[in-house]
Amino acid sequence: MTKIPLLELWNVSKFFPGVVANDQVNLKLHTGEILALLGENGAGKSTLVKMIYGVTRPSQGSILWDNHEVEIHSPNQARTMGIGMVFQHFSVFETLTVLENIELGLDREFLHKIDNLKQKVLEISQRYDLQVDPDRYVHHLSIGERQRLEILRCLIQDIRLLILDEPTSVLTPQEVAGLFRVLRKLAGEGCSILFISHKLKEVTALCDRALILRGGKVTGACIPAQETPNSIARMMVGSDTELSESYPKSLGGQTLLQTNALTLSPTHPFGCGLTNVNLSMHSGEILGVAGVAGNGQEDLLEALSGEDHRTPKESIFFHGQPVGHLDAGARRALGMAYVPTNRLGQGAVPDMTLEENTLLTHTAELTRFGFIQQKMMQTLARKLIRDNQVKCRNEQAQAKSLSGGNLQKFIIGREVNQQPTILICAHPTWGVDIGAASAIHRQLIALRDAGAAIIVISEDIDELFVISDRLAAIYEGQVSPIVKTSETNIEQIGQWIAGGFLKDEELANA
Repeated sequence: MTKIPLLELWNVSKFFPGVVANDQVNLKLHTGEILALLGENGAGKSTLVKMIYGVTRPSQGSILWDNHEVEIHSPNQARTMGIGMVFQHFSVFETLTVLENIELGLDREFLHKIDNLKQKVLEISQRYDLQVDPDRYVHHLSIGERQRLEILRCLIQDIRLLILDEPTSVLTPQEVAGLFRVLRKLAGEGCSILFISHKLKEVTALCDRALILRGGKVTGACIPAQETPNSIARMMVGSDTELSESYPKSLGGQTLLQTNALTLSPTHPFGCGLTNVNLSMHSGEILGVAGVAGNGQEDLLEALSGEDHRTPKESIFFHGQPVGHLDAGARRALGMAYVPTNRLGQGAVPDMTLEENTLLTHTAELTRFGFIQQKMMQTLARKLIRDNQVKCRNEQAQAKSLSGGNLQKFIIGREVNQQPTILICAHPTWGVDIGAASAIHRQLIALRDAGAAIIVISEDIDELFVISDRLAAIYEGQVSPIVKTSETNIEQIGQWIAGGFLKDEELANA
């Protein structure tokens, strides 16, 4: 007797003006199954799960739940049916407690059925080893704890399907292992899980089946345990795409940029600032800085790039000269380029075209006597789109119309095109598919080999081990010792991003 799927999609399509996001997608998900949904940026994964969760409606096709055709009009209805979703960007209120955040996400009718919400939260937390104190304020929680809060918020409603969008992108290796224990336990108890991830090692370790989307269509399926990350990547991006393997490590040359006991107070109430940060960046080298979000990365980026005007003059040196007092424009004039965390609003102006966005960092070469050289600007934009394989209508496309991965390729291409002496790069492949990530890695390595000094600040430890020559970790505004990548391992860096290097220093000084 054939088992009836918990969830089934029949020829589901979603159309937006000028775009087919999903094209006749068929999907089956059985009770207690962990199904991976894989594909490049723009393949249609997020649109598909948003239809299942009721954020948007299908243009064509049918959704079956427990073998009955349903129309899911809203996330509220989806939650009532037993569908929960944890988005890539957590929707929590920093100034409220865990319990208050959970209560805000529950319907009044559901709350009336619970005698003691706090007790229920504690019971579920203990049952699944989620370890979140209901009375703690969210701004005191680590990123891993915030994710557990989001999962708790789903579990409290007795969900039957949990959708996770890039759930491990901001977790330490130890937190990933803890999350997988929770998911396996949930699946063992009959909860189905839909898992979106670009980290194929995790897919092979966790998922029962994988469905692959390309251009909005289902183009393949596999059993991850019978595949390798590389073979799955080939299914996703095509056999002719060059993927990142490993790159020879480089011994850096002269010191180009150096910080000297860089210390800054937090810029907002929930920040941690910087404390005695000592970094050195060498020519022909990539320095990787690992850490979980919220540990001072943004403070460090703003100080290095010149966005934080409080930076003391003698705390940053470029070619031996103090530059801490110089603003971002003056540092760019010296040969510095910057790929910021926020693509839209910081890396690119959302309502401006790609052509216009080239002007942001190429002002000197694209203007003459105060006038914009329109033809040169258009030529440069077309070159960046072509060389970096940016998927867009043309150079007149607005920045906000691009997928995150394609906009990232454009921004990195724009910065690298300047052939900077120093490149400050934040989360270069965050939310980017494996094909685009490989292309970005090759760009960074080529720039390094041309003699630039590059600092990459990322939450992806695997990525840092692939491209970095030396590594450090940042925790609560303090930076660990810097070690050669070849002389450390993921376990040690994983401990350091949780503050382990501070204990090592205490023992050394004892």
